[in-house]
Amino acid sequence: MPEATVRPSGSPPPEAGSTEAGSTEPELHAPKGNELGTDSAALWTRRLVPPLLAVLATLAYGLLGSRQWRNLVSPSWDLGIFTQLARAYGEFGAPIVPIKGDEVNLLGDHFHPILVLLAPVWWAWPSGEALLWTQALLFGISAIPLTRVAIDRLGPGLGSAAGAAYVFSFGLQAAADVQFHEIAFAVPLLAFSLSALLRERIGLAVAWAAPLVLVKEDLGLTVAVLGAVIALRHRTHRREGLGLASWGIGWFVLSTFVVLPILNTAGQYDYTDNLGSPLDVFWPPLKWMTVGMLLLAAGLIGARSPLIWLMVPTLAWRFTGTVEFYWDWYWHYNAVLMPIALAALLDALGDRRTGRATAWLRTNVPRPARTVRITAVAASATVTLVLGASMPLLDLAREHTWERTWRAAPAQEALDAVPDGAVLASDITLLAQAVPDHDVQWVHGPNQRVPDCVLSDRYAFSWGDRFPEDPAGWAQGRWGASYATVLDEGGFIVVCRN
Repeated sequence: MPEATVRPSGSPPPEAGSTEAGSTEPELHAPKGNELGTDSAALWTRRLVPPLLAVLATLAYGLLGSRQWRNLVSPSWDLGIFTQLARAYGEFGAPIVPIKGDEVNLLGDHFHPILVLLAPVWWAWPSGEALLWTQALLFGISAIPLTRVAIDRLGPGLGSAAGAAYVFSFGLQAAADVQFHEIAFAVPLLAFSLSALLRERIGLAVAWAAPLVLVKEDLGLTVAVLGAVIALRHRTHRREGLGLASWGIGWFVLSTFVVLPILNTAGQYDYTDNLGSPLDVFWPPLKWMTVGMLLLAAGLIGARSPLIWLMVPTLAWRFTGTVEFYWDWYWHYNAVLMPIALAALLDALGDRRTGRATAWLRTNVPRPARTVRITAVAASATVTLVLGASMPLLDLAREHTWERTWRAAPAQEALDAVPDGAVLASDITLLAQAVPDHDVQWVHGPNQRVPDCVLSDRYAFSWGDRFPEDPAGWAQGRWGASYATVLDEGGFIVVCRN
């Protein structure tokens, strides 16, 4: 093709004084064929690599979840909580979750009405393990739009590497390792929205971003920042940007200060007490390490893209929080930041088809040199690779991790010892497994209901070193009813009312 300035379809005509209107700045030209590579190679890479990465990631994260399930790995009570929510929606009820407390509506804990989509999952597979595979699928799907954009902008090799670095990033691996959370739905929504934005399909970007307010209350602020970026950067779409910003702020205020207190049993937003002083945002140094890792995930150069500001609302509430889990690179809190990191990276590295890149709000600057592009993508992958043995997906390659735990049989016997439909107080180990057949509450929770049976695991971390010598006597003292031991096997003890 002749060498000429390339303007994406749908772009406004050049303004007076712009590069294309004859300013003294050099024009940006489409790169020659040797940099583009063969059209057929790029086309086949674009068709094959994104879905391949999606399948590989879905299988990897799904198998990680299944391995945890069969080996009774329970890092927290969250999987039990969301399994109970899925069951409630599947039975066409409100998301009442006794694991959190008597008559607790989980929509009064966090605002995540999008989780009603778990109802069909429950109908097809009524198990907590199904939620682990659902999250794996959502993470996998998110790789498709972002990897396609990466290949289009960076070329087949570098684009494929960027997509792989994203879908197996430390943020997604950590989230999968700590099992299901509502943010699983935010990851593909952000991926599709930001991919559309990078293609300058503003209406589509707005449409994909709008449902984020239904995933979690704080994501309304992320939506608002995205709307502000659109309004400032795409002047012909200022109305859409301002509308999206208003939508995000409106839902944040409505959900946080109206809906959640109304549905909360205590009439409040539960997480206000977790906030510290604004000065706490800068300490301890662990927070700066997390920021550094996120910037590396964006290839460092991603910091000059305005899209990086989408990370600020999430980091702000986390770093002003008093809960140490919020500050770390681990747990599930960085998952929503991974699509933002890759989008910012791609935005700053520019598009090989136009020769343009972004520096802050300037979208008509020359893209960085090839060495910079390679280094940036390498940094995005290296931040995960350096963690080495800490990454959970490596466990899938370790043969001993697939050996079924000796406690699997006693665990099933313990569940079978509890009559179907019984009110069961359980500790964390078998919390999620017990949900499909029992009315479950947490043994350490505030519930006043007297359980029919109590299932406890002497090895559960939630007991610390305070496991009772006489579980039946402990249950009687806790609930005022008489209990007798019906099973004591493999560390699992089941006591039921006489």
